[in-house]
Amino acid sequence: MKPLWVSILGCVLLLGPKPGAASTGSPEDTSFYYGTFPPGFSWGVGSSAYQMEGAWDQGGKGASIWDAFMHIGPGKVLEASTADEAWAGYYKVQEDLVLLQELGVTHYRFSLSWPRLLPTGIPAEQVNEKGIKFYSDLIDALLNSNVTPIVILYHWDLPQLLQVKYGGWQNVSMAGYFRDYANLCFEAFGDRVKHWVTFSDPRAMVEKGYETGHHAPGLRLPGTGLYKAAHHILKAHAQAWHAYNNTWRSKQHGLVGISLTCNWGEPVDMSSLKDLEAAERYLQFCLGWFANPIYAGDYPQVMKDLIGRKSAEQGLEMSRLPEFSIQEKSYMKGTADFLGLGHFTTRYITERRFPSRQGPSYHNDWDLVEFIDPTWPELGSKWLCSVPWGFRRLLNFAQTQYGGPPIYVMENGAPQQSHCTQLCDEWRIQYLRGYINEMLKAIKDGVNVKGYISWSLLDEFEWERGYTDRYGFYYVEFNIRNKPRYPKASVQYYRKIITANGFPNPREVESWRLEALETCSINNQRLATEPLRRHMHLVSEMVVPTVSVLGALLAAMLLLLLLPRR
Repeated sequence: MKPLWVSILGCVLLLGPKPGAASTGSPEDTSFYYGTFPPGFSWGVGSSAYQMEGAWDQGGKGASIWDAFMHIGPGKVLEASTADEAWAGYYKVQEDLVLLQELGVTHYRFSLSWPRLLPTGIPAEQVNEKGIKFYSDLIDALLNSNVTPIVILYHWDLPQLLQVKYGGWQNVSMAGYFRDYANLCFEAFGDRVKHWVTFSDPRAMVEKGYETGHHAPGLRLPGTGLYKAAHHILKAHAQAWHAYNNTWRSKQHGLVGISLTCNWGEPVDMSSLKDLEAAERYLQFCLGWFANPIYAGDYPQVMKDLIGRKSAEQGLEMSRLPEFSIQEKSYMKGTADFLGLGHFTTRYITERRFPSRQGPSYHNDWDLVEFIDPTWPELGSKWLCSVPWGFRRLLNFAQTQYGGPPIYVMENGAPQQSHCTQLCDEWRIQYLRGYINEMLKAIKDGVNVKGYISWSLLDEFEWERGYTDRYGFYYVEFNIRNKPRYPKASVQYYRKIITANGFPNPREVESWRLEALETCSINNQRLATEPLRRHMHLVSEMVVPTVSVLGALLAAMLLLLLLPRR
């Protein structure tokens, strides 16, 4: 068996600078590749139920752990924001469809709200028919608009009653409840939905929900809680996949996968074996933690070895990383028809040993530290730098590591800060240009990428960041009651890429950028006049009724004067 670091070294050597390629100080092949994607390539945009629907207590919906987290829990959200209204997607389906058509996407990735469909989380207790109708109507509307739905079963909004009664994902019984919920969705929507995703970015969910407590349910169980939650999520995924495979696949002919998000980890020193091994650990703890059980039947060996050793040194009788039985390994292996992959940025990685005496900690288990190159362009959030070449490497790594599965890029995008209302988002255009082109290079390398979903359709609630990070193609004015939307320049640029199915030639691609920036200048003027128009609308709401009342009084007085006196 090859050492673990061989796969990452292979990616680095394969994708290193080519002879004669221009050099800008980055380890990528810096030449831009002009060409097109394979025929039938899927182009889409994404959202998630909790981040956009609003209507948190309307239409028969039950409370989720995020509702509790913000209303009665620790609620550590910037500016004390909530998603009670978000972009009001529950009420704006038709408006959203218009935006999807304006973008020209072929696919729309959205999630179902478990508590909107099952207020208590359990089908046998209560099924919310209003929720079933809402999503059924949405799916029909998408298909009638020639937009293919990609449906996420779980994007972090567990029914609160399952958290209260059973402890949520700390309890293995969640796997069975999730399977029952998945079966309900397959039955209700599977005749029209052909792409299912069980979980979206479960690593971030368990890390922030059970390690740091920054996300719902807000628990701090360092080095233990997240491993247990992940173990149960993997079992839930496998049960849902087998339920579809055994009951629904022959009737509905759909696909079921999972979406995992990971940055690329680049060794600081390519001549250092320790840094190569550290970069491999980074990818295994980030991506392999969930992907390896699904594709190989068990956790990565490096995770089992490191966490097991540190657990023993901390005086524990068993590893903090749970084990799968032989039967569970066999049941788990092969439970994905495609791999969903999310990616945003890259880190440089070097080894650093963290003593076990510091106590259980997920990140201490990695024995490494991350660095950002100060020359990398920083975008709206400090954690996110634009490093397109890492995307190609991650795609090649996933292709090699997991046996060449069909890959759908499920999340890729960049935010801007809330105080910036500039619609001419040229930096996002450059991000799209760079990352999509690296994906095209990866396909040229032989990676089996089937589709690309950009994040996100509109600005929306971004978890603990509230509304301060704006990933949307459309700017949303959240402070106005009807949540007006304005297209950013990137709308037109992305639409051009989709229409051309790639990058045809330098002159045309540059013309897309110039046209997009010219159009957004007009939209900026509209946005700038919004406060005045809002003020005039408010004045009219006050003046018109007042004038009407005065008119009625004057008419009454005239009538009295004209009436004959007795």
